[in-house]
Amino acid sequence: MFQIFRIKWLPGIFLGLTVSGAWAQQPTVPVSSDTLSLRQAFEAAWARQPEARSLTTQQEAAQARRDSADSWLVEPPALEVAGKTDQFDRNRGSREYEIGVAMPIWLPGERSTTAALAAAELNATTSRARAAQLRTAAAVRTAYWDWRRAYIDLTLAREGLANARELADDVSRRVKAGDLARADQHQADGALATAETVVAAAESALAETGQELRALTGVAPERIASGLPTPEPISSAAIPIDTLETAHPAMVELRDKVSVARRAMTLASVQGRANPELTLATTRERGASSEPWEQTVTVGLRIPFGSDSRSRSRVASASAEAIEAEAQLQIERERLLAETDVARVRVESARQQLTATERRAELAQASRGFFQKAFRLGEADLPTRLRIEFEAAEAERQLARAHIDLAAAISAQRQALGLLPE
Repeated sequence: MFQIFRIKWLPGIFLGLTVSGAWAQQPTVPVSSDTLSLRQAFEAAWARQPEARSLTTQQEAAQARRDSADSWLVEPPALEVAGKTDQFDRNRGSREYEIGVAMPIWLPGERSTTAALAAAELNATTSRARAAQLRTAAAVRTAYWDWRRAYIDLTLAREGLANARELADDVSRRVKAGDLARADQHQADGALATAETVVAAAESALAETGQELRALTGVAPERIASGLPTPEPISSAAIPIDTLETAHPAMVELRDKVSVARRAMTLASVQGRANPELTLATTRERGASSEPWEQTVTVGLRIPFGSDSRSRSRVASASAEAIEAEAQLQIERERLLAETDVARVRVESARQQLTATERRAELAQASRGFFQKAFRLGEADLPTRLRIEFEAAEAERQLARAHIDLAAAISAQRQALGLLPE
């Protein structure tokens, strides 16, 4: 039974070999002194996004549409030139030359509704960019905290590997001295092999999460600040729930989308026919070469007939877009309210877990120190020490994870509130 007890703890030997205070020690993974914060990682990722690169051009286009609505004409005027002569048949000297300008004019109410639509589109351009920023922040936050967890796992894994080697050497010396059995040497060597396996798995996980972070930011993950995570500022009161609808970028984006759809529907109802054209022309003519030249001025108005079916089609399409946007707005509102509540609960839960893991780690470290001394004095056997080491190292691993989980929960709460990294 005693030998079975030894084998039972063999898979946990590696986790039990992390030295006391490993989380507080300097990480073994080299990190550049020029480190990046979460906000800097977000800014690097946002600069790479298509929305960021095209934002200025989109705003210029929207502003140009807004400026065109201030014009007195729908489109630029057109120059019309015409001439008439009889020199190809009778050639009596009859001549007529006409030059004029055709100016498309606004339909009643079209100019004001076009200006309102252009202003709504300009606002929508800005709100789409803010919503795109928030979506980028969500991806960066997820990748960032995943990398931090993987970094901690590798740090502890390498600490455990170093101590597994130290323990294996110590056990080897004591076996040669006759203080321990050969089975203890086998357990120590097995612990060393397990530690090497865990380090390899941790390195693979770190490389995978690092690649995801690099793909988003274009920055080497090694530049991310190491050590204890620095949580983002708590800001549950920065955006009260009753004003979430008007402040959250996702809600603002949908509200602007609804506004654009409604104004497009109003404009479509006004544009029931093509735009009229005002024509101003002057004509210079003579009936024969012996007659004097005469000049006249012509003022004309061209009014196209309307098409009721075409107008209804445009109004119906714009109305459908408005209905769809309003439905999306209601769904998004309910989702954000639920997500905000869940994020708040997760922060409180993570804070409580951190407090509990800190207490557990303190007790486990105290027990570890006692049994380490007892093992050196020969008052405790190897399986007992491994069990205590496993419990202490597991407590320390949970403490390191708890720090990350709290910081990630706070970050997720800020994301739910629509706040960018700080």
